[in-house]
Amino acid sequence: MPELPEVETVRRGLQPVMEGRKISSVDVNRPDLRWPFPENMADRLTGKTITAMRRRSKYLLIDLSSDETLIIHLGMSGRMQITLAETAESHRDQPATQKHDHVVFHMEDRTRIAFNDARRFGAMDLAKTAELEQHWLIEKIGPEPLGNQFDDAYLIKALAKKVSPIKTALLDQRIVAGLGNIYVCEVLFRTGISPKRRAGSLSAARVATLVPTIRDVLNEAIESGGSSLRDHRQANGDLGYFQHNFAVYDQENEPCRNDCGSTISRVVQSGRSSFYCPKCQR
Repeated sequence: MPELPEVETVRRGLQPVMEGRKISSVDVNRPDLRWPFPENMADRLTGKTITAMRRRSKYLLIDLSSDETLIIHLGMSGRMQITLAETAESHRDQPATQKHDHVVFHMEDRTRIAFNDARRFGAMDLAKTAELEQHWLIEKIGPEPLGNQFDDAYLIKALAKKVSPIKTALLDQRIVAGLGNIYVCEVLFRTGISPKRRAGSLSAARVATLVPTIRDVLNEAIESGGSSLRDHRQANGDLGYFQHNFAVYDQENEPCRNDCGSTISRVVQSGRSSFYCPKCQR
Protein backbone atom coordinates (compact mmCIF):
# COMPACT_ATOMS: atom_id res chain seq x y z
CA MET A 1 0.00 0.00 0.00
CA PRO A 2 1.40 3.44 -0.86
CA GLU A 3 2.88 5.27 2.09
CA LEU A 4 3.38 8.99 2.61
CA PRO A 5 6.24 9.41 0.06
CA GLU A 6 4.33 7.65 -2.70
CA VAL A 7 1.18 9.71 -2.12
CA GLU A 8 3.16 12.94 -1.89
CA THR A 9 4.93 12.06 -5.14
CA VAL A 10 1.58 11.56 -6.85
CA ARG A 11 0.28 14.85 -5.44
CA ARG A 12 3.28 16.74 -6.78
CA GLY A 13 2.82 15.15 -10.18
CA LEU A 14 -0.87 16.06 -10.35
CA GLN A 15 -0.55 19.60 -9.04
CA PRO A 16 0.70 21.26 -12.26
CA VAL A 17 -2.09 19.76 -14.39
CA MET A 18 -4.99 20.01 -11.92
CA GLU A 19 -4.53 22.85 -9.45
CA GLY A 20 -6.19 26.05 -10.66
CA ARG A 21 -7.84 24.17 -13.55
CA LYS A 22 -11.52 23.48 -14.20
CA ILE A 23 -12.94 19.96 -14.50
CA SER A 24 -15.02 19.83 -17.68
CA SER A 25 -16.44 16.35 -17.10
CA VAL A 26 -15.92 13.18 -15.08
CA ASP A 27 -16.53 9.57 -16.13
CA VAL A 28 -17.48 7.26 -13.26
CA ASN A 29 -17.29 3.79 -14.75
CA ARG A 30 -18.45 1.69 -11.81
CA PRO A 31 -20.60 2.29 -8.72
CA ASP A 32 -17.91 1.65 -6.12
CA LEU A 33 -14.39 0.76 -5.16
CA ARG A 34 -13.71 -0.19 -1.56
CA TRP A 35 -17.09 1.40 -0.82
CA PRO A 36 -19.70 3.18 -2.97
CA PHE A 37 -18.76 6.47 -4.58
CA PRO A 38 -20.45 9.60 -3.17
CA GLU A 39 -23.93 10.31 -4.46
CA ASN A 40 -23.90 12.22 -7.77
CA MET A 41 -20.10 12.41 -7.64
CA ALA A 42 -19.66 13.19 -11.36
CA ASP A 43 -22.17 16.05 -11.23
CA ARG A 44 -20.62 17.45 -8.04
CA LEU A 45 -17.19 17.55 -9.69
CA THR A 46 -18.12 18.72 -13.18
CA GLY A 47 -17.57 22.40 -13.82
CA LYS A 48 -15.68 22.93 -10.57
CA THR A 49 -12.25 24.53 -10.37
CA ILE A 50 -9.60 22.77 -8.31
CA THR A 51 -8.39 25.38 -5.84
CA ALA A 52 -5.74 23.30 -4.06
CA MET A 53 -4.07 19.87 -4.17
CA ARG A 54 -3.16 18.68 -0.68
CA ARG A 55 -2.20 15.52 1.19
CA ARG A 56 -3.16 14.32 4.66
CA SER A 57 -1.39 11.16 5.75
CA LYS A 58 -1.96 8.71 2.88
CA TYR A 59 -4.93 10.60 1.41
CA LEU A 60 -4.94 12.95 -1.57
CA LEU A 61 -7.16 15.97 -0.93
CA ILE A 62 -8.54 17.93 -3.89
CA ASP A 63 -10.20 21.19 -2.81
CA LEU A 64 -12.93 22.44 -5.13
CA SER A 65 -14.52 25.82 -5.84
CA SER A 66 -17.79 24.34 -4.55
CA ASP A 67 -16.28 24.30 -1.03
CA GLU A 68 -16.12 20.52 -1.12
CA THR A 69 -12.99 18.37 -0.99
CA LEU A 70 -12.51 15.14 -2.89
CA ILE A 71 -10.71 12.58 -0.72
CA ILE A 72 -8.78 9.90 -2.60
CA HIS A 73 -7.06 6.84 -1.21
CA LEU A 74 -4.97 4.92 -3.73
CA GLY A 75 -5.42 1.57 -2.00
CA MET A 76 -3.08 -1.27 -2.93
CA SER A 77 -2.81 -0.64 -6.66
CA GLY A 78 -4.40 2.71 -7.45
CA ARG A 79 -2.65 5.02 -9.93
CA MET A 80 -3.44 8.50 -11.22
CA GLN A 81 -2.44 8.38 -14.89
CA ILE A 82 -2.03 11.66 -16.76
CA THR A 83 -2.46 12.15 -20.48
CA LEU A 84 -1.55 15.71 -21.39
CA ALA A 85 -3.70 17.79 -23.74
CA GLU A 86 -2.80 17.89 -27.40
CA THR A 87 -0.42 20.67 -28.29
CA ALA A 88 1.18 21.90 -31.49
CA GLU A 89 4.31 20.00 -30.53
CA SER A 90 2.60 16.83 -29.38
CA HIS A 91 -0.36 15.46 -31.35
CA ARG A 92 -1.11 12.81 -28.80
CA ASP A 93 -4.48 11.13 -29.11
CA GLN A 94 -6.51 10.63 -25.98
CA PRO A 95 -6.17 6.95 -25.03
CA ALA A 96 -9.07 4.54 -24.97
CA THR A 97 -10.48 3.87 -21.53
CA GLN A 98 -8.64 0.94 -19.98
CA LYS A 99 -10.30 -1.93 -18.12
CA HIS A 100 -9.45 -0.55 -14.67
CA ASP A 101 -9.93 3.17 -15.39
CA HIS A 102 -12.70 3.52 -12.83
CA VAL A 103 -12.82 7.33 -12.65
CA VAL A 104 -11.59 9.64 -15.41
CA PHE A 105 -11.22 13.41 -14.97
CA HIS A 106 -11.37 15.47 -18.16
CA MET A 107 -9.89 18.90 -17.57
CA GLU A 108 -10.93 22.02 -19.43
CA ASP A 109 -7.63 22.10 -21.35
CA ARG A 110 -8.27 18.46 -22.47
CA THR A 111 -5.79 16.93 -20.07
CA ARG A 112 -7.07 13.54 -18.95
CA ILE A 113 -6.39 12.01 -15.52
CA ALA A 114 -7.52 8.44 -14.97
CA PHE A 115 -7.78 6.70 -11.60
CA ASN A 116 -6.77 3.16 -12.48
CA ASP A 117 -7.08 0.51 -9.77
CA ALA A 118 -6.80 -3.16 -10.69
CA ARG A 119 -7.48 -4.48 -7.19
CA ARG A 120 -10.21 -1.95 -6.39
CA PHE A 121 -8.99 -1.31 -2.83
CA GLY A 122 -8.89 2.44 -3.48
CA ALA A 123 -11.60 4.81 -2.34
CA MET A 124 -13.08 8.26 -2.95
CA ASP A 125 -15.35 10.45 -0.89
CA LEU A 126 -16.56 14.05 -0.89
CA ALA A 127 -16.75 16.24 2.20
CA LYS A 128 -17.32 19.88 2.97
CA THR A 129 -13.90 21.48 3.04
CA ALA A 130 -14.63 23.43 6.23
CA GLU A 131 -15.55 20.18 8.01
CA LEU A 132 -12.79 17.99 6.59
CA GLU A 133 -10.95 17.55 9.90
CA GLN A 134 -14.12 15.97 11.32
CA HIS A 135 -14.48 13.48 8.47
CA TRP A 136 -14.33 9.90 9.72
CA LEU A 137 -11.29 9.12 7.55
CA ILE A 138 -9.32 12.12 8.82
CA GLU A 139 -10.43 12.98 12.35
CA LYS A 140 -8.21 10.55 14.29
CA ILE A 141 -5.02 10.95 12.27
CA GLY A 142 -1.97 12.20 14.18
CA PRO A 143 0.39 15.01 13.19
CA GLU A 144 2.20 15.07 9.86
CA PRO A 145 5.81 13.89 10.33
CA LEU A 146 7.09 16.68 8.09
CA GLY A 147 5.07 19.35 9.91
CA ASN A 148 5.85 21.59 12.87
CA GLN A 149 3.55 19.74 15.29
CA PHE A 150 5.72 16.64 15.08
CA ASP A 151 8.72 17.22 17.33
CA ASP A 152 10.75 15.58 20.09
CA ALA A 153 8.45 16.67 22.91
CA TYR A 154 5.35 15.38 21.13
CA LEU A 155 6.78 11.96 20.28
CA ILE A 156 8.36 11.42 23.71
CA LYS A 157 4.97 12.08 25.34
CA ALA A 158 3.05 9.99 22.78
CA LEU A 159 5.27 6.92 23.31
CA ALA A 160 5.91 7.23 27.05
CA LYS A 161 3.31 4.71 28.22
CA LYS A 162 3.06 2.52 25.15
CA VAL A 163 3.50 -1.19 25.86
CA SER A 164 3.41 -2.13 22.18
CA PRO A 165 6.62 -2.64 20.18
CA ILE A 166 8.07 0.55 18.73
CA LYS A 167 7.45 -0.74 15.20
CA THR A 168 3.73 -1.13 15.93
CA ALA A 169 3.55 2.25 17.65
CA LEU A 170 5.07 4.11 14.70
CA LEU A 171 2.61 2.44 12.33
CA ASP A 172 -0.29 3.74 14.40
CA GLN A 173 -1.76 6.59 12.33
CA ARG A 174 -3.14 8.16 15.51
CA ILE A 175 0.44 8.75 16.69
CA VAL A 176 2.02 9.91 13.44
CA ALA A 177 0.49 10.25 10.00
CA GLY A 178 1.52 8.44 6.85
CA LEU A 179 4.23 6.06 8.06
CA GLY A 180 4.06 2.52 6.75
CA ASN A 181 6.00 -0.71 6.97
CA ILE A 182 8.80 0.18 4.56
CA TYR A 183 9.84 3.49 6.05
CA VAL A 184 9.48 2.48 9.69
CA CYS A 185 11.86 -0.44 9.06
CA GLU A 186 14.38 1.93 7.48
CA VAL A 187 14.03 4.53 10.27
CA LEU A 188 14.56 1.97 13.02
CA PHE A 189 17.67 0.64 11.30
CA ARG A 190 19.18 4.11 11.02
CA THR A 191 18.49 4.86 14.68
CA GLY A 192 19.74 1.45 15.88
CA ILE A 193 16.43 0.61 17.57
CA SER A 194 15.08 -2.93 17.42
CA PRO A 195 11.52 -3.15 16.08
CA LYS A 196 10.79 -5.48 19.02
CA ARG A 197 11.65 -2.93 21.70
CA ARG A 198 8.69 -1.82 23.81
CA ALA A 199 7.98 1.78 22.81
CA GLY A 200 7.58 3.00 26.38
CA SER A 201 10.93 1.52 27.41
CA LEU A 202 12.94 3.80 25.13
CA SER A 203 14.73 6.72 26.74
CA ALA A 204 13.74 10.23 25.78
CA ALA A 205 17.11 10.62 24.08
CA ARG A 206 16.53 7.59 21.86
CA VAL A 207 12.99 8.67 20.99
CA ALA A 208 14.35 12.10 20.08
CA THR A 209 16.60 10.51 17.45
CA LEU A 210 13.53 9.19 15.66
CA VAL A 211 12.13 12.61 14.71
CA PRO A 212 14.93 13.87 12.41
CA THR A 213 15.50 10.37 11.05
CA ILE A 214 11.83 9.99 10.08
CA ARG A 215 12.02 13.31 8.27
CA ASP A 216 15.26 12.40 6.53
CA VAL A 217 13.98 9.03 5.30
CA LEU A 218 10.67 10.47 4.08
CA ASN A 219 12.31 13.40 2.30
CA GLU A 220 14.83 11.11 0.62
CA ALA A 221 12.03 8.81 -0.50
CA ILE A 222 9.96 11.71 -1.88
CA GLU A 223 12.93 13.01 -3.84
CA SER A 224 13.39 9.48 -5.23
CA GLY A 225 9.77 9.33 -6.38
CA GLY A 226 8.80 6.84 -3.68
CA SER A 227 9.35 3.08 -3.70
CA SER A 228 8.07 0.93 -6.58
CA LEU A 229 7.72 -2.66 -5.41
CA ARG A 230 4.59 -3.85 -7.22
CA ASP A 231 2.16 -1.19 -8.31
CA HIS A 232 3.39 2.30 -7.45
CA ARG A 233 4.03 4.66 -10.35
CA GLN A 234 4.54 8.38 -10.30
CA ALA A 235 1.81 10.43 -11.98
CA ASN A 236 3.92 10.62 -15.16
CA GLY A 237 4.18 6.83 -15.24
CA ASP A 238 7.77 6.62 -14.04
CA LEU A 239 8.86 4.16 -11.36
CA GLY A 240 10.09 5.42 -8.03
CA TYR A 241 13.59 4.29 -7.14
CA PHE A 242 13.96 4.57 -3.34
CA GLN A 243 13.77 0.75 -3.20
CA HIS A 244 17.36 0.73 -4.43
CA ASN A 245 18.33 2.46 -1.17
CA PHE A 246 16.71 -0.05 1.19
CA ALA A 247 19.10 -0.98 3.98
CA VAL A 248 16.84 -3.59 5.62
CA TYR A 249 13.37 -3.72 4.08
CA ASP A 250 12.95 -6.91 2.05
CA GLN A 251 16.66 -7.67 2.59
CA GLU A 252 16.29 -10.87 4.66
CA ASN A 253 19.55 -12.85 4.88
CA GLU A 254 21.52 -10.10 3.12
CA PRO A 255 24.67 -8.78 4.87
CA CYS A 256 24.11 -5.77 7.10
CA ARG A 257 25.26 -2.56 5.44
CA ASN A 258 27.06 -1.57 8.61
CA ASP A 259 29.58 -4.39 8.02
CA CYS A 260 28.85 -5.70 11.50
CA GLY A 261 29.16 -9.31 10.37
CA SER A 262 25.46 -10.04 10.83
CA THR A 263 22.68 -10.52 8.28
CA ILE A 264 19.23 -8.96 8.07
CA SER A 265 16.50 -10.86 9.92
CA ARG A 266 12.76 -10.86 9.50
CA VAL A 267 10.12 -11.14 12.20
CA VAL A 268 6.34 -10.91 11.84
CA GLN A 269 4.68 -8.25 14.00
CA SER A 270 0.93 -7.65 13.90
CA GLY A 271 0.77 -9.52 10.62
CA ARG A 272 3.53 -7.49 8.95
CA SER A 273 7.15 -8.36 8.24
CA SER A 274 9.75 -6.35 10.14
CA PHE A 275 13.29 -6.39 8.75
CA TYR A 276 16.19 -5.48 11.02
CA CYS A 277 19.78 -6.22 11.99
CA PRO A 278 19.79 -8.14 15.31
CA LYS A 279 23.34 -6.97 16.04
CA CYS A 280 23.02 -3.24 15.22
CA GLN A 281 19.50 -2.71 16.51
CA ARG A 282 18.85 -3.02 20.23
